[in-house]
Amino acid sequence: MKKSTFKLLACGLVLTTFALTTSCSSDDNKNEEQVLPPVAESRWITVAGALMQTTPGDGNGGTRVYSVTKEDAKNPNISINVYDNGEPVQSTRTARLQSSVDGSTLFNITYTGANGGEFMTYKVNGGKNFAQSGTTVNISQYAGTSPRWVKLFDGDKTGVAVNVTAPVIVTEADGTTYKHTRGSATVLSLDLQKFLISDYRQYEIPLSPAEEALGHHIFRLDAPTLNKAGNKLIIGTWMRKTNPATGANESDFERLGSKSVVVDYPSLQNPKVITSTVGFGDTSGYRSFNSFVANDGNIYQATQRDSKKGSYILKIGQNNEYDNSYVFSLDAALGVKGSYIDAWRYVGNGIAYAVYTYEGTNQGYVARLDLNAKTAKLVDGIAYDADLDFGQYQGFVVDGNEIYIAVTPVGKDGNIYIIDAVTGTVTKGAKLVNKAGNHYIGVF
Repeated sequence: MKKSTFKLLACGLVLTTFALTTSCSSDDNKNEEQVLPPVAESRWITVAGALMQTTPGDGNGGTRVYSVTKEDAKNPNISINVYDNGEPVQSTRTARLQSSVDGSTLFNITYTGANGGEFMTYKVNGGKNFAQSGTTVNISQYAGTSPRWVKLFDGDKTGVAVNVTAPVIVTEADGTTYKHTRGSATVLSLDLQKFLISDYRQYEIPLSPAEEALGHHIFRLDAPTLNKAGNKLIIGTWMRKTNPATGANESDFERLGSKSVVVDYPSLQNPKVITSTVGFGDTSGYRSFNSFVANDGNIYQATQRDSKKGSYILKIGQNNEYDNSYVFSLDAALGVKGSYIDAWRYVGNGIAYAVYTYEGTNQGYVARLDLNAKTAKLVDGIAYDADLDFGQYQGFVVDGNEIYIAVTPVGKDGNIYIIDAVTGTVTKGAKLVNKAGNHYIGVF
């Protein structure tokens, strides 16, 4: 695998963790000198565990969290038992957690249930000591009780929640001829510091008339990403198709190119659908970020649910359109078939890490991705297991050139692993004590 070269940024730009953009880059300048995110001298590392509800690994029985110092997270002699010693966070099912860049705060929007759609924060104080904010904001009247949301990489200022109501079939004036299937979309921005809704917009997002006549429609939105210029949000989509003759959802259909919705920011207006001719999977991810602004100023986005061609990494240029000259197939890079990226994280300077599975196995793996060379390599040094499932995985921590990942097979103990993105060196960190049917879903 081609090695990546890490250098100091000549133009002197200092980046906060994850906000990986540069003021002296262009769409195609691969030779610019770049800088890694800063290293925190000391910070909390919070682990999150999902409890089984009815089926081992379903993660729908709630979420518990526990925090340790960075030093303890790296220590293989330390044991963490989030299920016996951790603190529950508010969520009927699996919580969708985000964390501040420095790890001092957890952000949560309750997913489903009587409190679904409530936003709150937790101050991280070590161990099971999480102080919940006294203020909550309920966004359910706008985005429903099960909103999908992420924190923008803007210095912990903004979260964006998105939702699509259940799509409905619309017929022509004759009342019988199929016209299209659509839901009503909501895009809502949330001020994470002032605990208030900054703005929201609701609208239908049509596809082309030809696409809609065939029954294609947007089923879900997720994983919004702010572009380098700070004036557009790129929102991932999960596509479905109605059978125009029967009105039923088609479980197997010919997919259109991968699609995203672009809206103006911060106004959230003027939704526009863009389409990739390279990838054909969905771009919504599942429980985590699914696209990132890289050092070159472009957005890189993973695809899912394309059983024929597997996951791709797509490129969206600074013109907010797909760059169809960029082709990065995970199947081809790894030599597998039917790859599926459950979650991934950009580290810096073109390097990212993905947790994935592929056709013929339910087991999860970790891969190192070089976005510039368009190569991928299985990460050695991790204790892989047949019961390792990253399907609900959410949280990575990037600290300088290091990325922290929680690896636990369902119902079995595991560890935090720390990977050096420069050298590829893998270090086994603290032990994660598990319980039957449960699994750890991230570090924050």
